[in-house]
Parts: sequence; structure tokens; C-alpha cells
Amino acid sequence: MKKYLYILGLLLVTCFSSFAQDDDGQDEKLGRLQVKMREYIQKRLELSKSESEKFAPIFLRYVVDLRRTHRDFKADRPMLQLKIAELRIKYRTEFRQVVDEKRANKIYEYQREFEIKVRETLEKRQTDNRRPTRTEKLQLE
Repeated sequence: MKKYLYILGLLLVTCFSSFAQDDDGQDEKLGRLQVKMREYIQKRLELSKSESEKFAPIFLRYVVDLRRTHRDFKADRPMLQLKIAELRIKYRTEFRQVVDEKRANKIYEYQREFEIKVRETLEKRQTDNRRPTRTEKLQLE
């Protein structure tokens, strides 16, 4: 009887762990950073409430597709760049249905600005929280 319970327990654990590693379920939800990026872009574009309600689901699909493209083509850099360009062209037409063409083109600029700001913030945090190395200590004296 203990063997059966042990086997059943192992099966349940493996089933739960396989569900936890499902990438498609993870892609359906945006992380906090992506939500902040969406809010940043909406603020920079000065979207109205109705525009932002239409913009959010399109941007969600864009981020999910972008993430999937990065994952699928990370080993082949030229193909990754080509697929990202195709993805941006596809979603630019969708963004134009919500906002005018000028603001639709600005979305990718604001995305890049946000990524640079996040990267700078992370680098600053890393440099502020680390201990000085031995050579840096010697130079300070």
C-alpha cells in the first residue's frame, strides 16, 4: 500500500511540475516590468482612456510575441533581427488602428527608452550595493 501511495505521490508531483513549466501559460500574463513599460509608453503617448483600453490588449500580444520570438531565435542573431522587424511592422499596423501613424511609430522609440532606463537603473544598483575590490581599496588609500 505504501508503494502505491509513493508512486501516486511521484506522479502528482511530476504532473504539477510539468504544468508549472508551461511556457504558454506564463506568456499570457505580463510581468511587473512589462506592465510598467506599457504604462510608461501610454503616458509618453498621452493616450486617452479609450485609446489606452484599446492599446493594452494589442501591446500584450506584442510583448508575448516578442518574448516568443526572442526565445525561438536566440541562437540565430540575424534571423532574430529579421523576425523582430517583421513583428514590429505587423504590430505597427495594429497600433495605427488605435492611434495615429506618428504615435504608432513612437511606440518602439519609447520601448527602447524604457529598456535603457531599466538597464541604467540596474547597473546603478549593482555598483552602489557591491563592495569595493582589493585594487579599488588600495587606490582609495
